[in-house]
Amino acid sequence: MKTRTKRHLKVLRRMFINTMWSFGPDELQRQLLGLGVGRGETVLVHSSFDAFKGFQGKPSDVIAVLQAAVGIEGVLMMPTMTFSGTAVAYARSDPLFDAARTPSKMGLLTELFRRSPQVLRSVHPTHSVALWGRDAAVVASGHHLARTPCGVGTPFDALLKRNGKILLLGTDIGVLTFFHLLEETFETELPVAPFTQEVFHLRSKTMDGRILDSSCRLFEATVSRRRNLHKMVPYLKRDGAWREAKVGGLRVTVLSAAAVEQAVGQMIQQGVYCYD
Repeated sequence: MKTRTKRHLKVLRRMFINTMWSFGPDELQRQLLGLGVGRGETVLVHSSFDAFKGFQGKPSDVIAVLQAAVGIEGVLMMPTMTFSGTAVAYARSDPLFDAARTPSKMGLLTELFRRSPQVLRSVHPTHSVALWGRDAAVVASGHHLARTPCGVGTPFDALLKRNGKILLLGTDIGVLTFFHLLEETFETELPVAPFTQEVFHLRSKTMDGRILDSSCRLFEATVSRRRNLHKMVPYLKRDGAWREAKVGGLRVTVLSAAAVEQAVGQMIQQGVYCYD
C-alpha cells in the first residue's frame, strides 16, 4: 500500500509539473535572449538536466537551443571533466585521458554535447572542455600546456579575453569552474595557496591518437573543501552583474566573466575571500 501511494504521488507530481511549469525550446531560447545571450558570443555553460522541470523536449533540444543562441560565429563551451573526486586523487591513479573516448562526469548535457557533430574537445588530462563554433579550435588549442588546469592559456582564459559569459542552467554558482582561472590570477594575494606545490606529469591522447604530456599544479584538496563561491553573489548583485530568470521550473543565471573577475578583485581588496 505504501509503495502504491508513493507511486501515485509521483505520477501526480509529474502531472503538476508538466501542467504548471511546462515550457519548450522556444521559451528557453527567448529567455536566453532576454538575459543577454546573443549571437557571436562565447558562452560557458554549466547545466543540470534534472533541473529542467516541465521541459517539453529532449536533451538534444537544449543543445540545439544553445547553439542557435550563439550561432556558428560564437563559441559554445561545456566543461567535460572526467573525475568525480579530487583532481589529485584522480591524477595519482595515473590516468590516460582520451579526448575521443573518456566520458564527461559533468552531467548528461555535457556528455551528449561532446559527442555531437562539429564539437571539439580541448586536450587536458583533468579539466577538458567541449567546444562548438567557428573559433572552437583556436579556443581549445594548447590547453595541455597550461601551468594549472583552468589558468592562463586555457579555454577559461579565452572566455575572459573574449568578453564571454557564463550560463548556469539549473545549477548554482558553486560549480563555477571559471573561478579557478582567478585563483591563478590572484594566487599571490590569497590567504591560502589554492594549488599544490607538487607538479603532476600526466598524459593525454588527442582525437587523432597522439600522446601529449602535461605538467601542471592541481587543486589543493584541503583548500578546495573550503571554497565558497556563494560569497561573491552579493557583490555581483550589487553591481547589477547577476542576471537571473525562471522559465518553467528551470532557474537560468547569466554572468559576465569580466564581472566575476571584477567582483573577486574587489573582494580581495576588502580582505574578503571565497573560502570558509
